[in-house]
Amino acid sequence: MLLRRGLVALLTLSVLAGCGDDATPRPFAPSAAASQGRQVDGGAAGLQDKSAPAAQAQGAKDKTTAFVQKQSGTFGIIVRDRQTGQTWSAGDTKATTWTASTIKLAIATDLLERQQAKEITLGSADKANLDKALINSDNDAATALWNKYDGPGMLDRFKSAYGMGGLKVISGYETFWRNLECSAEDLQNLMSYVLEKLDPAGRTYLVTTLRKVASNQRWGVWAAGSALKPGNKDGWAEKPVDGKNVWVTHTVGFAGDGERYVVAAMYEQKPGGTLEKGAHAVSDAVATYFGAKVPAPVTLP
Repeated sequence: MLLRRGLVALLTLSVLAGCGDDATPRPFAPSAAASQGRQVDGGAAGLQDKSAPAAQAQGAKDKTTAFVQKQSGTFGIIVRDRQTGQTWSAGDTKATTWTASTIKLAIATDLLERQQAKEITLGSADKANLDKALINSDNDAATALWNKYDGPGMLDRFKSAYGMGGLKVISGYETFWRNLECSAEDLQNLMSYVLEKLDPAGRTYLVTTLRKVASNQRWGVWAAGSALKPGNKDGWAEKPVDGKNVWVTHTVGFAGDGERYVVAAMYEQKPGGTLEKGAHAVSDAVATYFGAKVPAPVTLP
């Protein structure tokens, strides 16, 4: 269900600094190669035949479901195995809430595609801003790119090409990257698009960059463990919902050989929650699923 939003007057509430906060569009659909375990578009390594026993075990999935169900607020997590084509989820993966800084991944994807199509040319300052937006979750860098390259014009491509059908502007707010909402399913579709539809150069850049995020984003998908070589874009912010401030802590990324598993989790706490609780919750859910250490080691923003 859609989560109701606060009034315009609450726009002045502060957001934690540092986050999270024309080619014809191609509708996203998992490729046949991905579902059959073959190398996908742009994948230098391709998908491997190695399995991750903990991730496959029903017991781990059941434990993760039970953990998610115990959390206060609205929590949705989805994991897609690109080798088998199977998708597992727990909680409400269709519920929408503020995207926080996870939307920076969509902005980066759009700019890389437009450059590949020779519609724009990203200069050295633009490339530096891309790095800062993804690695450090720098808000000013994201805003500079949004303003320079028609951010509002990106939204239709996010929805039609990247599979983010639930994406929209928060009611009563201006069209700006910090005022958007989406679901965990939208984020999973976005990450799948990056891994399976983006051109090889763009894909390689994003995979490499998401694997070297700064310490303030070493939680969420990162909790799958170093052996699975995860990469992620996290989002965190305190935002108004139904007239009260709540914390949102989200994560989207990949784990496993050949980026086999796509992972997305969104958690909107009830009033009274904290950044620490939210970051630990999404991290422990991911760690439980992949059989990693719980409580997961977390470096908070």
